[in-house]
Amino acid sequence: MRIVVIGHGMVGSRVAADLAAADPGLRLTVLGQEDHDPYNRVQLSSVVAGRADPVSLALEQVDPARAHVLRGVRAARIDRARHVVVDVRGEEHPYDRLVLATGSVARIPAVPGLRTGPEGTGAGLIAGVSPLKDLDDAARIVEIARPGRPAVVLGAGVLGIEVATGLASRGMHVTLVHHRERLMERQLDPDASTIVRGSLERLGIAVATGVGAQGVVAPGGRLERVMLSDGSQHAADLMVLCTGTAPQTGLARDAGLECAAGIVVGEDLASPTDPDVFAIGDCAQPPEGGSGLVAQGWEQARRLVGAWAPGPAGAPGPLRIRGGELVRVKAVGLNLVTMGSIERPGPGAHAPRSVRLSDPTGGRFTEVVVQEGRLLAATVVGDEEAAAELSAAFTLRTLVPRDPVHLLARPLAPGAAAPAPAASEMAGSDILCQCNGVTKGHIDDAVRQGCGTVAEVSRCTRAGTGCGTCRSRIQELLDASSREAPVAAVAAV
Repeated sequence: MRIVVIGHGMVGSRVAADLAAADPGLRLTVLGQEDHDPYNRVQLSSVVAGRADPVSLALEQVDPARAHVLRGVRAARIDRARHVVVDVRGEEHPYDRLVLATGSVARIPAVPGLRTGPEGTGAGLIAGVSPLKDLDDAARIVEIARPGRPAVVLGAGVLGIEVATGLASRGMHVTLVHHRERLMERQLDPDASTIVRGSLERLGIAVATGVGAQGVVAPGGRLERVMLSDGSQHAADLMVLCTGTAPQTGLARDAGLECAAGIVVGEDLASPTDPDVFAIGDCAQPPEGGSGLVAQGWEQARRLVGAWAPGPAGAPGPLRIRGGELVRVKAVGLNLVTMGSIERPGPGAHAPRSVRLSDPTGGRFTEVVVQEGRLLAATVVGDEEAAAELSAAFTLRTLVPRDPVHLLARPLAPGAAAPAPAASEMAGSDILCQCNGVTKGHIDDAVRQGCGTVAEVSRCTRAGTGCGTCRSRIQELLDASSREAPVAAVAAV
């Protein structure tokens, strides 16, 4: 069978690698728009902050002996009638099944002066302005970032806050601009947003909410100042656009495939327009909707491999159903974690039990929602210990006190939740890496087989290759194993 995968990012490279491993008889072609090997885009803000090296972002890729991978070769057209993909060089790639993993593109706001030419003409951005969507963007931003120089970050969602704190940690004078009154309005309520704002301001970041960028001053095509809708002007050597993304659907639309917010697919991830074309990851619009998180794309890749390559290597495991996602903001100097979704029903509506602690002076905020002895949702700002304990309770689905007050007053109240278990105390079946569904038992097996570093465990199991929040727990297991080894050696003597 001939399979063509368009896209060589985090999801496209994953489905290609798994298909090749599951069925060596497949004739697999992968077209990747970027020249780079696949890498972890989730960690790009850590590169901007100087906390991660681009080399450390490398991900597993398909065995070159089992697939034809074309880096830096963009797909130009899909001929569905002939079952052929035509690339920008004019070469044709025939397929029996086509997988679209084209991802998303950065949304560029319509700010006058932002582009080198009229919008819609393919004009690029002026010097000093960049989104953060790929490694080239990160390199461009780092090159401009200089201590003592001014920067504007447009958009205060998760990425905007990560970028703002990262640039501030490099010594830049940062202004964070957000068109809504609330920071991270999808995750934070007004009280939590106010406390996050105070924490950012203590880090030296100026925060402007309820305003947008109205124009730029860029003599000679290089950014010099940003003008806001409230009439203020801000000097800027650098402006980073963290204004969201849009599914990359151009190829699919041009090929006549049904598209809405993304490429429409059914439960089987096939297009209703063409049963031989499938879409996964950020470009897709499945029945349950797109989460924007890489874990969903990886789960979709697993489902395709299980359906197309049945057998031990390709058999699908149980579908992982979560009660919500955990978002840990990778912000330098700010501890911020949200879990699930805190719904606020109207008067008279039944709601799970919830309680909050708000400490604006101390920069702390915690809200927890409990239902039937389980942690349903939580928001934690400025409390690393509480974030660790609640994150463990949320991801492991462990029992918590039915009275949520005990979760906040844990040092004082009888019956309070126990501290988060050490990684070595987790059950083998417990999920340690949420992004990849890797259990603690899988990691124990990798360590027993000789993996001695987090990087080696990641290569063997894929744990830690998504958001990266489980890497510290992997290190815990490695440390515990190294402590046990000398004891075992002495016992043997």
